[in-house]
Amino acid sequence: MHRVAIVGAGIGREHLAAYRALPGRFEVVAICDRDTARADGIAEGIPVTGDMASVLADPGVDLIDICLPPHLHFEAVMAALDAGKAVVCEKPLVASLAEADALLDRLDQTGGRLFPVFQYRYGVGTAQLRALIEAGLAGPPFAGTIETHWNRDAAYYAVDWRGTWAGERGGCILGHAIHIHDFLPAFLGPVARVHAELATRVNDIEVEDCAALAIRMESGAVLTSSVTLGAATDTTRMRLMFRGFTAESGTAPYAPAASAWTFTARAPVTQAEVDAVLGTVAEARSGFAGFFAAVADALDGRPGAEVTPLDGRRSIEFVTAVYASARSGQPVSLPLSHDHPLSGGWLP
Repeated sequence: MHRVAIVGAGIGREHLAAYRALPGRFEVVAICDRDTARADGIAEGIPVTGDMASVLADPGVDLIDICLPPHLHFEAVMAALDAGKAVVCEKPLVASLAEADALLDRLDQTGGRLFPVFQYRYGVGTAQLRALIEAGLAGPPFAGTIETHWNRDAAYYAVDWRGTWAGERGGCILGHAIHIHDFLPAFLGPVARVHAELATRVNDIEVEDCAALAIRMESGAVLTSSVTLGAATDTTRMRLMFRGFTAESGTAPYAPAASAWTFTARAPVTQAEVDAVLGTVAEARSGFAGFFAAVADALDGRPGAEVTPLDGRRSIEFVTAVYASARSGQPVSLPLSHDHPLSGGWLP
């Protein structure tokens, strides 16, 4: 049983529900938020505090789950690692490659554990895709389209830190589409190049709320990523073409792998071969519950499916490349050098 303190009661509400879906693996022993009334609203008997220092000093806490606004992530993760706690941190992990590298250095120094949150990786849809890849039916990826089409209006941006470089550290590329872009290297291999167009079209905010990306993977596969916060509804979707089949995700905005995907065979692979593999895939926990189950496995000495600190760094490297491309008007190749002009951050 891993004893958890959730720091931040906004998205922390969703994390709490996921921990409760894993009885016997986690116990949430504290909820920390400066707005203790908000924390009380989700606690249902769990102790509430407004003092993060007291949580970090509590020997009864094993894991700190950081659900704070982005501009607070780096210092909070550092403090939790220095306190000897395992750490979960919501996206974005940090706001620069320099900060990501500082976290990796601190992990080496402390021997700590850090799990960036990327819940899109978990669910029956991704379990199906992984099974087909492992069965050798996928072959190389050819092309794909991915969509993050959400609706965020003025009410959403009424929260003072949102929509600002100082508080949110970026727009839809950093805070919304970061999940779907993490999915690409997790299942298709490393990104080799990105060419980005960013725009602020929907709301009166400082940061971007629309994006169009052209992405080339190291494998040679080419993809497009369309992002907007001006859609009528919230939809996340992936359509990926492999030599052996075309994979089409569900459309749930925050857990696109929660439902089974559609896999259509491409000759010489047959639909019967695809369906035979799909028939071996059991139900899988999706979204946050799937993510936290993988965290528990890693903490229990059974690693393999968890999100790693290097995954978190890779996501920040991709975001850095996107901002660099959008500002230069040119494609940007990855990996980025440590002396890249935006390695210290992309804030204007």
